[in-house]
Formats: sequence, C-alpha cells, structure tokens
Amino acid sequence: MSKKELENAHEIETKQTKDEALEKGVRETGKRKLPKDRKDDNAFRHTFVLLFGKIKFRNEENFMNFLNWLIFIVLLVVEFLMLLQQLDLFVAEGGRLRLLVMIGLITLLGSSEAIQRFAVKNEKIRYIFYAVDALVACAFIFLVGGIYPLIIYMLVLTEFYISSEKMRFSFSVFGSCVLSYALCYGAQIAWKRWDFDFVYLLRESLGPVVALASHFVIVHIALAFYRQYLRLEKAIRELDESKQELEKAYAVVAEVTALEERQRIAKDIHDTAGHSITTVIMQTEAAKRIIEDNPMEAKSKIVAANLQAKHALEELRNSVHLLSGVSENKTFRDALLDIIHESTDGTGINIRSEIEDVTISEAKYRFLCNTLKEGISNGLRHGGATAFWFELKQRDGKLTFLLSDNGKGVDGELHEGFGLTTMRERVKSLGGQLTIHSEIDEGFEIEITLPMDTEEK
Repeated sequence: MSKKELENAHEIETKQTKDEALEKGVRETGKRKLPKDRKDDNAFRHTFVLLFGKIKFRNEENFMNFLNWLIFIVLLVVEFLMLLQQLDLFVAEGGRLRLLVMIGLITLLGSSEAIQRFAVKNEKIRYIFYAVDALVACAFIFLVGGIYPLIIYMLVLTEFYISSEKMRFSFSVFGSCVLSYALCYGAQIAWKRWDFDFVYLLRESLGPVVALASHFVIVHIALAFYRQYLRLEKAIRELDESKQELEKAYAVVAEVTALEERQRIAKDIHDTAGHSITTVIMQTEAAKRIIEDNPMEAKSKIVAANLQAKHALEELRNSVHLLSGVSENKTFRDALLDIIHESTDGTGINIRSEIEDVTISEAKYRFLCNTLKEGISNGLRHGGATAFWFELKQRDGKLTFLLSDNGKGVDGELHEGFGLTTMRERVKSLGGQLTIHSEIDEGFEIEITLPMDTEEK
C-alpha cells in the first residue's frame, strides 16, 4: 500500500472515531455539543430574553413594552454619543460648568426614564415624567445644539405617543411640544447671534418643525397599521373559533337529527307495521274459528289480513330505505296509486279514485299514504266493505283527503280506537282537521284537510 493510501485510511479512521465519540456523548448526555458560534448565539438570545422578555408581536402590551425598552436604550446611547462629541469642546473652551450641567441633565433624563420603567405604574404620574423629559430635551438645545437634542426630543415623544390611547390628546401634546421646541430653538439661535431677526429665526426653525411633524405622522401611521393588524388578527382568530364552535354544533345537531329520525322511524314501525301485524294475527285467528260455520266471512277476514300484511311489509321496506339513506323517486300521486293497486290486486275489492298531482312535504307524504292504507284495511276489517271511493284535491291553498266505503257503518256513537286516535293527533300536529262521518248501513268516511306547504320540499 502506498504512503498516500495509508494517510487517507488514517484520516477515515480518525473521522469515524470522532463520530463514534460524538454519538456516545449524545447517548450519554442526551444532547449534542454545540459549535462555538451556536453557543454565542444562544447566549445572546438568553441575555436578550432576560432584558426584554420574549417578543410577542401579536400581544400589544408585550410589544409596546419591548418598544419602550428599545427607546430607553437608544436614548442612553444618544446621550452618551452627545456627551462624547461635546466633551473636548467643553474642556477646551473652559466650559466645565456647562459640562457639569450637561452631565446633570443626562443623569436627570436617564433617572426619569428609569423611574418610569421600574417604579411608576400610574399613567397620570408618568405624564409628569414625560414633561420633565421634554424640558430636559429643550434644555439640551441651549447647551449642545445640532441634531442630538432633536433626536432625544423625538424619542421622548415616541414613548409618549406609544403610551397614549387617544389621538386627540396626542395631537394636542404634539402641538404644544412643537411650539415649545421651535421657541427654544429660535431663542438659542438668537442668543448665539445676539440678533433677533424674525424671518431668519422662522426659516431656521422650520426644519425641526417639519421633522417633528413628519415624526408624528409616521409614528401614528405605524401605530394605526399595527393596531389594525391586531384587530384583523383577533377577528380572524374569533372567526376560526366560531367556525370550530359551529362545526361542533353542526355535528351535535346532525347527531340529534339522526337520533330523532331513528326514533320517528321506530315509532312509525311500532304504530303502523306493529299494529298491522297484530291485526293480521287477530284476523287469521278469527277466520280459523269460523271457517267451517261461515266460510264467506272467514274468506273476507283472510283477504283483509292479507292486505294488512302487504301494508305492513311495505311499511317495513320504507323504514329500511329511510334508515339506509335510500329514498324512492316516486311522486305522491304514483305512491297513492300503488297503494290502491296493491289493495285491489287479488282481493276482489273495488277502489275508484280521483287524485290530483300535488307536491307536499315528506311528513305529509308519509302520513297520507299511511292513512290511505289504514283506512282501506279498517274498512275491510271492521266494516266489511267491498268498494271504496278515494279523492285527493287541492283547493284554495288546502289539501283535501277523502276516503269513503260501502261498509256497514257505525251504529250509535263512534268510539275511536288506537288507529283513529293516532290519526287525529297526527292531523293536529300538521295543522289540519279530521272529520269522520258514519251511519248504520251507510258506510264510513274519513275527511282530512291540511294546509299546503308554502315551499316545495
């Protein structure tokens, strides 16, 4: 093996050894050693969080607190730079007294800002310190001049604008502060020149006034955009919460609706199919007892029982379709005609009808179909009817259902059983009326009047 190949193999082995040691350290300590630049970055973040806390831009109070801290630090930096700039000049000109006054003003401004930051919680007292800060900034005009006093003045006003919630109050403070600064600036110029030229002073003061006005507009536009952003963020969050609540409510309503539908179907099965099957059993038992003595009546009872069984089977099929979510695409008129054909097929009874094609709600659809089945079965079972007349018409916003037979009718007072009682309650719940006519040997007649639906369903 050549020397170069040996060196490459040694480098690969060394790298593998380092990787294994690193993985072992990760397994033992549970964390990987960070590079030096990553350590420095984490240390900076840790220090930043200790000083300012975590910045939450979507929390106005937290973000404004961060801005106030930032203004405070920038203010200290500007004061320090201003002091360095003027230090040599004050010493050279023998202006040590002015230097001491400047240091005192810087100390006063820094102390005022610190007290606001750490001690004062009352907003009204804080406004007093803002006024002190503004006076100190104006005093710097006579000691220093130039751009630094204007920057300090802007920083103090920025802190006030951020803390103020009323635009009108901020505008009034802005007006008074601009006037005060312009007067101090003009007085400083006049004092240096030993001359009072109003036009000259107005022209020289125009720059700081424009700067302060621009600063006022920019700060308030930024605050307006930020607060509008917070309002939109809050509105979106509330909409998301409302959407989630609506989805939960919709799920609950859907579940309740499904449960109510199941309960209604179960009640329909119990009230119709169950009742029909019970009737079939009674009819066949009665036919069995009289088949030798009265075969014609026994046959009639068997026919009625057969028809009742067909209706019960149809009800069970409809209930199964509803539970499975499958609905038949059949018009109301076709459904009624199917019931009539089913009743006459193989039974020997005659049913004449006159049916108008109407569109009604599902609840009325089911009720009237069941009523027609029940009416035919009752006419056969109780009245011994052999012929029926059925009529369904729409007149003046109302639907009229009429079923009459040629049975033996009722002698005396009519006692409503389970079927008629249930029918009357259902008609009442649908907002209609039920009328029953019957006399001995004059048959039996059921008339139902229901309001038409305002909308097609």
